[in-house]
Amino acid sequence: MKNIRNFSIIAHIDHGKSTLADRLIQWTMLIPERQLRDQMLDTMDIERERGITIKSNTITLPYVADDGQEYELNLIDTPGHVDFSYEVSRALASCEGVLLLVDASQGVEAQTLANLYLALEHGLTIIPVINKIDLPQADIEGAKAQMERELALDPDAAILCSAKEGLGIDQVLEAIVTRIPPPTGSLDKPLSALIFDAQYDTFRGAVIYCRVFDGVVKPGDVLRLMSHPGTYKVEEVGVFGLQRESRKQLAAGNVGYIIAGVKTVRDTRIGDTITHEARPCAQALPGFREVKPVVFASVYPVSNEDYLALAEALEKYQLNDAALVYQKDSSAALGQGFRCGFLGLLHLEIVQERLEREFGQSLIMTIPGVQYRFVLRDGHTVMVDNPQHYPDPIRIQTTLEPFIKATIITPERFLGAVLKLCLERRGMNSRFHYPAPGRVEMSFEMPLAEVIIDFYDRLKTVTQGYGSFDYDMLDYRESDLVKLDILVNAEKVDALSMIVHRSRAREWAVRVCDRLKNEIPRQQFKIAIQGALGGQIIARSTITAFRKDVTSKCYGGDITRKRKLLEKQRAGKKRMKMVGAVEIPQSAFVAVLKTEQT
Repeated sequence: MKNIRNFSIIAHIDHGKSTLADRLIQWTMLIPERQLRDQMLDTMDIERERGITIKSNTITLPYVADDGQEYELNLIDTPGHVDFSYEVSRALASCEGVLLLVDASQGVEAQTLANLYLALEHGLTIIPVINKIDLPQADIEGAKAQMERELALDPDAAILCSAKEGLGIDQVLEAIVTRIPPPTGSLDKPLSALIFDAQYDTFRGAVIYCRVFDGVVKPGDVLRLMSHPGTYKVEEVGVFGLQRESRKQLAAGNVGYIIAGVKTVRDTRIGDTITHEARPCAQALPGFREVKPVVFASVYPVSNEDYLALAEALEKYQLNDAALVYQKDSSAALGQGFRCGFLGLLHLEIVQERLEREFGQSLIMTIPGVQYRFVLRDGHTVMVDNPQHYPDPIRIQTTLEPFIKATIITPERFLGAVLKLCLERRGMNSRFHYPAPGRVEMSFEMPLAEVIIDFYDRLKTVTQGYGSFDYDMLDYRESDLVKLDILVNAEKVDALSMIVHRSRAREWAVRVCDRLKNEIPRQQFKIAIQGALGGQIIARSTITAFRKDVTSKCYGGDITRKRKLLEKQRAGKKRMKMVGAVEIPQSAFVAVLKTEQT
């Protein structure tokens, strides 16, 4: 056990985490040079394109240190986005130390702080690493000063490296061996292992990624999961090379996988504890909680004939992503579909993109929303994540919505623009802190609903890409919420309804009406697009009718001849409006979701 090191790399998005992992793999010669490619641990196309880690991976690196001993380095990779913070916390709970990566050109950012606090909560050894020192705009001394002031880390202990060029990688590996303590645990105690991830294998079922803290697990053992009924017989255990490598056993201190005939990833909850059925451990490992979705949206197939194909695609997708929850939903405008719950807006985008790419689905997605809490006059409390289930306003006593604490770090010159954006989104209790000359850290308390649609895009726009954003859930707070209905030709379009704050209702109604006006094709009659709060119309756009010039054949004479023709045309248009149906194209639903009108 003394020659095992379990560690993770934590960093803000785009600070070079995946590139450093590539260099560590290359340096330890785990893979032949010809098989090397960028982002070895990122297996999905979408991860490569976006430059982010979505599904965390693990790899065991053999390393011969300067002292001549051979070490087993278990790198537990973590997702890089705030939506997956619970998965990050479970991965960190499986380690003894972390490499805290800071970009020499950008310095300490919002998620660097958030991840550091997570690591400190777990009592991990922190090795500061300053990356991208080869860039012309790299400010190494500035990054060191920020580390000392913001993170309270010793700047002299920081390792300078360039993951892209391969500079300083040997020092990083030596620091892992010398500074991170070996794992502790007893082989004689009852088995306790922490699940930090799981992956679905078509032929073997769920492959459980775990860290063994005490005891030994080997093929033939009968296991049970502490938060899930049922027992499972172990078929195979092993460690992670580039492919899975089976072993005779996994003992205390090891990181590896277990295949035990678990049918779905949903049964292997992240953070759960694995133990023996015959000799269970006394209590579960701390930190386990159910992952609950915070963003909700309905998904419909473009063609109603594709409903069964979408149902099958969601079922297959959920085998690998237990965080996605969904149930059947229907809409008068869009037909049969599903109401889905996501961990955040990035998770929503990933699910949508993977369903379209990997399963060939053409989707329409409604406006994302959050889960609201309504206290009724009879004392009951109802949770509503779908505007169609909005209670009768007469029965509502109090309405509450979820709030977050948003942390934004940006160059000082963008302070005014960021402040204006946050105040527009009902930000309050603002606090300011200056981590370094020319940089400001702001924290706001704001409603989650104001952040989920286009806040991150707008922040990147107003800060020219330099702003970083992170958030933590706070609590539910009282708020004046109303249901905004969109009417097309006097008929409600339920797929476009939304729950909004009363102060933002008019703004939203005008935005949706204007975008629908540009997308819905003109008809032979006028079409009114209206935003309504109950029976009160608060916004309107009108699509003008195609109109034939019926007076063109009148070359003069009495005005009553022209008036008679116009009256006859008006009566025809009115009759047509009563019987005419307005088809809302798919592009109209997409246009409502766009962040900026183009």
